[in-house]
Amino acid sequence: MVWVALGRRAAGGGSRPPVSPLLSLSIASLAGSFTLAIICILALTLTLTTLAHAEDIFEEGKSDKEILDNLLLSTRYDKRLLPPVQDADFCCGMRQPSDVESLTNQSASPRNPNQNKNLNNIYMPHENLRTHLRGTLTVNVSVLLLSLASPDESSLKYEVEFLLQQQWYDPRLRYSNRSSYEFLNAIHHHNDIWLPDTYFIMHGDFKDPLIPVHFALRIYRNGTVNYLMRRHLILSCQGRLNIFPFDDPMCSFAIESISYEQTAITYVWKNDEGTLRKSPSLTTLNAYLIQNRTIPCPIKASWRGNYSCLKVDLIFTRDRAFYFTTVFIPGIILVTSSFITFWLEWNAVPARVMIGVTTMLNFFTTSNGFRSTLPVVSNLTAMNVWDGVCMCFIYASLLEFVCVNYVGRKRPLHNVVYRPGENPVTQKREGGGSTVPGGGGGGAPNEIVTCTNCGPNPCTHTATNGCAAEVRKKEPPHPIRVAKTIDVIARITFPTAYAVFLVFFFIHYKGFS
Repeated sequence: MVWVALGRRAAGGGSRPPVSPLLSLSIASLAGSFTLAIICILALTLTLTTLAHAEDIFEEGKSDKEILDNLLLSTRYDKRLLPPVQDADFCCGMRQPSDVESLTNQSASPRNPNQNKNLNNIYMPHENLRTHLRGTLTVNVSVLLLSLASPDESSLKYEVEFLLQQQWYDPRLRYSNRSSYEFLNAIHHHNDIWLPDTYFIMHGDFKDPLIPVHFALRIYRNGTVNYLMRRHLILSCQGRLNIFPFDDPMCSFAIESISYEQTAITYVWKNDEGTLRKSPSLTTLNAYLIQNRTIPCPIKASWRGNYSCLKVDLIFTRDRAFYFTTVFIPGIILVTSSFITFWLEWNAVPARVMIGVTTMLNFFTTSNGFRSTLPVVSNLTAMNVWDGVCMCFIYASLLEFVCVNYVGRKRPLHNVVYRPGENPVTQKREGGGSTVPGGGGGGAPNEIVTCTNCGPNPCTHTATNGCAAEVRKKEPPHPIRVAKTIDVIARITFPTAYAVFLVFFFIHYKGFS
């Protein structure tokens, strides 16, 4: 009833109590303050949420992609700029990235002023570590040899497969230790990270292009970047073809920065490596590596002296057994086979012709087939000497047969009769007596002798004129005997001369290798 009465009173046009202006102003201020407080709370909440998200980006459970996306924001990272080099105590010859992390932590820890004097002593126990100049980025380089393919003798090219590792320090890429990753796999951020513009010089061609499956990119917590490339090079080598195959070809390639001078980037061999590391599964495939070395590029050999450059020399040796079994031993067999004709009868024409011609044709075929795979040069080489001398011996043995056959078929002079099996000194002529010089009256009736009893001037008579003291006139031997004598001399001179050539050839050219 009371509410009804009040309603009727209000409806009846009763007047409202007046509202104070001060009260209205207080209510408006309170509303504004409340709204502002709500806005501040929302902004603070958003800020805290953002900060919490930024802190959580390194927490466990975050992927390396999320961490890298945060590290590589354009507001904090620019790949066009060199990594800042601010710590002159940063050592570049680290054995592993953890060494850099320990050194970085030591460098960041506070020291008293007295420790600055002994700063170098802190890092001296770390073996193989070197400090670089302030403001110069040091890139550590190492090479791991994977495989060596068979050489191409006609062009002096070797196929070499290796892993090239480059390591440097970029403080912009350090991330929190709260992450569960020892390193970040940045292979898919390859185009977003600063990389050394390493250029290969003094080489042949790349067999394969550089694709993602041929490189690895890792970023460690302390900012160390490890860039690994697998390259397959076809090296153009330098060999001494004048003593081929006794030479040891040397294949070289070098790496340097194409755009940054030495004051900006310095390449060094990691841990002062003097030689290449070899993979345990290294395969050679008829490429015999006898020596390798890693050195800074000599100033005279460097094509640009104001750029940091590193050089790799690979020294190979050829398979001597291969060339002996395919070239030298077959050649020796063919040449000595041509000497067999000296032990055959002088008139054995078919056999001696067949041996001479066959050995010559076989040697031509063997040498031409082998020389087709060799590089073409204008100067005289060891193989040219070998082929030329062996062919001369084979051809000389054939000419010797021609001379023997020609001499043996000549018509004898003074009717000299050849009796096979008799000594030419004691050989008897037709009609009886011995032809021993100085013998008295025992010669043939019509034999011409020189008489010493005719006065001051000797005269000639027949053996029947009773001349007491006589000197028999020497007559030319029978042509067949001359032919046989030539064969006997050739049996000694040809093998001896060829043996002397073999000794001289192998000692001379082996001494240059």
